[in-house]
Amino acid sequence: MMSAFYLPVSDGVYRSTEHTVGPWGPDSQHLGPPSALLVRSLQALRPSLSRVTFEVLGPVPVADLTVSTSVERPGRSVELLSASLSCNGRVALTARAWHIVGSDTTAVAGGEAPSLAPPDSAVPMEIPDHWGGGYLAAVEWLSVSGGIFTPGDAQVWARPRVSVVEGSEASPLERLFAVVDSASGVSSRVDIRKWYAINTDLTVHLHRQPVGEWVGMDARTTIGPDGVGVATSVVHDVEGPVGTTAQALFVRER
Repeated sequence: MMSAFYLPVSDGVYRSTEHTVGPWGPDSQHLGPPSALLVRSLQALRPSLSRVTFEVLGPVPVADLTVSTSVERPGRSVELLSASLSCNGRVALTARAWHIVGSDTTAVAGGEAPSLAPPDSAVPMEIPDHWGGGYLAAVEWLSVSGGIFTPGDAQVWARPRVSVVEGSEASPLERLFAVVDSASGVSSRVDIRKWYAINTDLTVHLHRQPVGEWVGMDARTTIGPDGVGVATSVVHDVEGPVGTTAQALFVRER
């Protein structure tokens, strides 16, 4: 088995491995790996990011992907970065990120949500046989409460078992983005064998940069009466909360 979500092919081109395969079919990816791949490219421009918004323009195929990046708005204090991921000339995913130059705000820091129970107090998440392999198997999942196959709010820990790009150690930020798109999955209120609940976007705000391998999500999903849902989470590392996520959901019966 490959040891990464992607294999480097040439400058800006990456080959998708079996570990990227998502729940909707063998030819399309879970959004976690391509999000991490774009964040990796953004970190090559600036190492710290304060907000990243992804727009999902279509399924990300399990194929060779091309990544491009740019600085949209340079500045001394804040900068706007962008990245895109395409296959055969079709853009499937875009990202825009704000980089805020750091300063010492220790004296006024505060307002964080309570910390999650640590990973060593959680239990392995049960994964049914009918939905093994691919991305789900490439990530280690622990449950504090709830989880992917338990409808409703969930508190979980996760860490990728593989690197984002072969031959390159993933940064804590890459690991976080490889996981946080799953907030809508771990807190889903519907059976994905009977319903579609697909996010059209993902926005992540970070009030500090993450550390370590583990990513925690205190996640919840709300579904309205008109086919639209919203999934949110507070994201943690082992030292405490690091930010929040939000996803708009397209909800339809299969």
